[in-house]
Amino acid sequence: MTEVVAALICQEDRFLICQRPAHKKRGLLWEFVGGKREDGESKEEALIRECQEELGIQINVGEVFMEVTHGYPDITIALTLFWSTISQGIPQLLEHEDLRWIKVEEIPKFAFCPADEEILCRLAEFGLPYR
Repeated sequence: MTEVVAALICQEDRFLICQRPAHKKRGLLWEFVGGKREDGESKEEALIRECQEELGIQINVGEVFMEVTHGYPDITIALTLFWSTISQGIPQLLEHEDLRWIKVEEIPKFAFCPADEEILCRLAEFGLPYR
């Protein structure tokens, strides 16, 4: 099983989603920013590194929002999604095709990675608290 971390970054009533690069597996699907934890890293350290590499931002990692396990045909992941805030920088497209700040009610307009579906259902059910 591969450990993956991701960030739920909010601004007022919107949250950040990123579109996967076309050449990668699950290309052009939408996801939360993040990636695989490397050996020797804590989950929080991995998330800080991934946000810097993928979006050029510094973040503060908060509490865990949700943990899910999902099996794809090629990989099984244990995904931990953390509440996070941007402490420095503006998100840039360093790796992704696109990024958007969306409201919870806009979730159905985007095709997300299957591993995110349970998280998105929880967001749709309970809404996005202002943080």
